Amino acid sequence: MKPLAITDARIIDPARGIDTTADILVVDRMIAAIGRPEIPSDAMRIDAAGLVAAPGLVDAGVFKSEPAAFLAGGITRTLLMPDQSPVIDDPALAERAQRIGKPHVWVHPLAAATRGLAGTELAEVALMKAAGAVAIATGRRQIASSAVMYRLLQYAAAFDLVTVVHAEDTALTEGAEATTGETATRLGLASAPAIAEAIAIARDVRLAEAAGARLHIHKVTTAEGLDVIRAARARGARITCGTAPAYLLLNDEAVTGYRTFTRLSPPLRSEDDRRALLAGLADGTIDCLTSAHDPRGQDEKRLPFAQAMPGMSGAETLLALAISAGENADVPLSRLIAMMSATPAAIFGVPGGNLGEGSPADIVLFDPGAPWRIAASRFVSAGDNTPFDGLPVQGRVKWTVKGGEIAFAG
Repeated sequence: MKPLAITDARIIDPARGIDTTADILVVDRMIAAIGRPEIPSDAMRIDAAGLVAAPGLVDAGVFKSEPAAFLAGGITRTLLMPDQSPVIDDPALAERAQRIGKPHVWVHPLAAATRGLAGTELAEVALMKAAGAVAIATGRRQIASSAVMYRLLQYAAAFDLVTVVHAEDTALTEGAEATTGETATRLGLASAPAIAEAIAIARDVRLAEAAGARLHIHKVTTAEGLDVIRAARARGARITCGTAPAYLLLNDEAVTGYRTFTRLSPPLRSEDDRRALLAGLADGTIDCLTSAHDPRGQDEKRLPFAQAMPGMSGAETLLALAISAGENADVPLSRLIAMMSATPAAIFGVPGGNLGEGSPADIVLFDPGAPWRIAASRFVSAGDNTPFDGLPVQGRVKWTVKGGEIAFAG
């Protein structure tokens, strides 16, 4: 394999506190040198003047594995939620999930917390960890039984595995299509109060504290949810959280007109919640940004609102929407990159997330100021459902390098 030289890039490596203009030399799939190394005569070259070189993005919680879409978004590693067909509740299924994206995207499966994600009988988590699962997850729903959840967290603590939870109280949200508020009332949509999130987080945090377990909220979406997390951390709880750009950029008014592409899970929240999330992004309460990639076909979205499936295709827009949210919250680019690379890699103990010498050559090259307009019809993803169709954004992925090979060129 020929060496690869990336020249004159603005290198942002949050894991090592680096933000400088330099060259990157890749040899034998690993980063060999950063600075002004001597470049072999047979090296392939990428002139990266005007581009940012950052660690390949680590997407902490996707619902479908679409390697081509991930690479187009600069994503080189994903954590795959267990909500698959069949559910990842068996070691053989965990092993199979890891092979989905190779060689160009590393898929790290999350083990189903319960068999079939039914919320009753614990799955064979230890065997799935041995088969490659990097964490446990409850999937798209909360585990309703506190007793089952407590046993799960005790089990997770014994194996030092993070438990990833969907934070909505099932008893309050069953059958809901939107967040309780003026918009849901005006449209006549079945709704649930936003406090369902804080109640779920509060329960799971207290159980995790009692079990001595690590807890990760996949998507926090409300002001009260953030307050519960802050209070838990002040007590010393081992809790981290993420969110998706949609909750930072949209509020529940976006569903006006029964726009099914805005039906998400959790649902879009109030403007006050959206602003609180931006504050949580700015003050560091939110640890990770995830695409929560959950593409749906036209047959699942072009339906009456109540019948449409929640979810959006998010992999190809993660970076650009994160930059937009960061500008709204006055968060520097280096921190945004950390939230999509170094931090999720550290939380879940997966390789990558840095550009240190000897590290895997997983690199995204992007132009942070390049303007473009989101066009769902041009998505690589099989699902072209996004609430951001037609939105002008900036920040475009130009190259994605995985293991020293050019896996995407935009």
